[in-house]
Amino acid sequence: MIGVHLEARTVTVRKMAKPRRPKGSALIRLICGGICNTDIELLRGYYGFKGTPGHEFVGEVVESDDARWVGRRVVGEINLPCGHCEWCARGLGRHCPTRTVLGIVRHAGAFREYLTLPEGNLRAVPAKVKTEHAVFTEPIAAACEILDQVRMPRGATVAVLGDGKLGLLVGQVLRCSGLEVHQYGRHRDKLQVAEAAGIDARLSNKLPAAAYDYVVEATGSSEGLMQAVRMTRPRGTIVMKSTVHGAVALDAAPVIVNEITLVGSRCGRFEPALKLLQSNKLQLDRMISDEFPLAESPRAFARAQERGVLKVLLRGS
Repeated sequence: MIGVHLEARTVTVRKMAKPRRPKGSALIRLICGGICNTDIELLRGYYGFKGTPGHEFVGEVVESDDARWVGRRVVGEINLPCGHCEWCARGLGRHCPTRTVLGIVRHAGAFREYLTLPEGNLRAVPAKVKTEHAVFTEPIAAACEILDQVRMPRGATVAVLGDGKLGLLVGQVLRCSGLEVHQYGRHRDKLQVAEAAGIDARLSNKLPAAAYDYVVEATGSSEGLMQAVRMTRPRGTIVMKSTVHGAVALDAAPVIVNEITLVGSRCGRFEPALKLLQSNKLQLDRMISDEFPLAESPRAFARAQERGVLKVLLRGS
């Protein structure tokens, strides 16, 4: 089989051995995968990564200990916890200190013809959800995680800073939950996706100061956090969503003086994401910029890094 390999800031497609299926795991044929900002940061050196990336995917189960999974379309939770430590016992396996993470930490990713995941990580894709939409399950879950972490009154106003792939999903998820969303970005064409979802979209060439009790920072840039701090009112809350390779500068003084709460936010539960996908309320077709066969992954990664591009898909065999 073939798969994607990242090393020394280079994308190659290599012949690989078909993975052996461990007991309790499923062998999955890749149908479709999505390149996200984390994959691009891995290419740039994040985590010192070397190997096969990919954690946004839809696949078909071809082998499993539980025969009920065979033939089904699935997505997969990306964290593989040990299941025995204190964090796992508390239901926080995504923070297990010995966990592996699909396509990121010590577990080969989904950008290959076949992959393996524990059966407990699998989630069935509802029949009426398009494969191209189901690829967004993991980032939608990450957006839904904000609602699990921060209690915002229904009808409250929240600023979403950033108009990239995750920022646009965050804005739509918060809008669907009954919040008034102001989406700030630099690209008129991307902000049109937010507008189509009923969001108040604004160019970020002049950001308001101390204007919001809640700000979600999803710019993907090292400057985004300080921008969010300036936008937040005293005793407000900033949810930090950007994954950036390298150090991020932060002047702590306004955070401390204004008693601003910073909330790190990463992965989320797949169940609310799949429920939201079934509602068909998200503007996902407009977020797909291009697609390539797996064999053309170098071109796909190059395309994903072009200015103004949103989601680029990789098609399996």
